[in-house]
Amino acid sequence: MFRRPLTFVLLALAAVSGLQASEIAPGVDLLPGRFVRGEQPDGNTVLLRGETGLIVVDTGRHTEHTQAIVDYAKQAKLPIAAIVNTHWHLDHISGNAMLRRVFPGVRIYASDALAAAQRGFLATYRAQLADAVAKTSDAAQRASWEAEMARIDAGAQLAPDEVVTASGERRIAGRALDLRLTDHAVTAADLWLRDEKSRVVVAGDLVTLPVPLFDTACPAHWQEALGQLAKADFDVLVPGHGALMDRKRFATYRKAFDHLLSCAASKQEKGACIDGWMQDASGLLTGEDPAWVRSMLDYYLDKSLRGDAAHRAELCGN
Repeated sequence: MFRRPLTFVLLALAAVSGLQASEIAPGVDLLPGRFVRGEQPDGNTVLLRGETGLIVVDTGRHTEHTQAIVDYAKQAKLPIAAIVNTHWHLDHISGNAMLRRVFPGVRIYASDALAAAQRGFLATYRAQLADAVAKTSDAAQRASWEAEMARIDAGAQLAPDEVVTASGERRIAGRALDLRLTDHAVTAADLWLRDEKSRVVVAGDLVTLPVPLFDTACPAHWQEALGQLAKADFDVLVPGHGALMDRKRFATYRKAFDHLLSCAASKQEKGACIDGWMQDASGLLTGEDPAWVRSMLDYYLDKSLRGDAAHRAELCGN
C-alpha cells in the first residue's frame, strides 16, 4: 500500500472565518487548534467524510473555531451528521452547543465522564471564574471569563447522545471507525479513534504539545494508554494539540513522556526533569517559546507529578 508522507502538500479548504482546514488523507481534513501563551486553547478538530455527512472529532472552545467548522460544512455542502468527543475538556467540547443549533440532527458520541466533571472539576472552575469576575475592573478580562462560564453553563448541550462504554468498531455516519476507550488516563474516560480507510489515528489529549497537560490526568494510566496507542497501525497521528505525527515522531513523544515520569518519580532536581523534556522532545518543539514550555513543566511537576499523592490517586480512580 502506498503511504503518503507527512510532508505532502496539503490542499486547503479556506473557512470564511479565516481559519483553514487542510486535507491530511483522502476524506480526512484537519482544522488546527490554537495553543498560545496567555490564551485559553482550542483543541485540534478532525473532519471525516461519511456516507450521510461529516463526522467532526472535537469541536473547539472559541466561537471562531467552531464557526470555521460550520463554514467548512457549508462549503463542502454536507451536513454534520456526527460528533465524536475525545474527552470533556472545554477546548474539545464547547462547540457542541453551536453545532447542535446549526445541525439539529447531529449525534454526539463520547464517554460518560462529562457528567462527573460537571459536578466536580467544572463546578469548581466555574466558582473560581465567578469570583474572578466579581473582583476585576478589566472589562475585556471580565468578558473572557463570562464567556468561559457560559461554556460551562451550556450543560446538556455538551453531553453525548450516544455514550461509549466499551472499545470496538462502529459505523458512524456510514464510516467505519475503531473507537478505543481508556480508563483514567487524561480524564476518567477518554476516547481515541482509528479510521481504517485512511490509517489516521486521532489521539485527543493522549498526545499534546508542547507538553503533556496533566490537570485532570493520572500519569501512570496515561503512560499505559500510550503503550496501547503505540500498537495501533497508523500512518498519521493527530494529537489533541500540536502538529501531526508519523510513527517516528510519536515514538519520540512517548520516549520523552516516559523519561519525564521517571525523572519526576526520582530524587532528581526539578530543573533536571525540565531539561530532560526539552532535550528529549526538542525535535517536536519547533517554534515554541522555551520559557513558556519550561514554565508549564515547572507547574505540572509541582502540581501534578510531585503534587498531592492523595489527589493523584483519586484521579487514577483509586
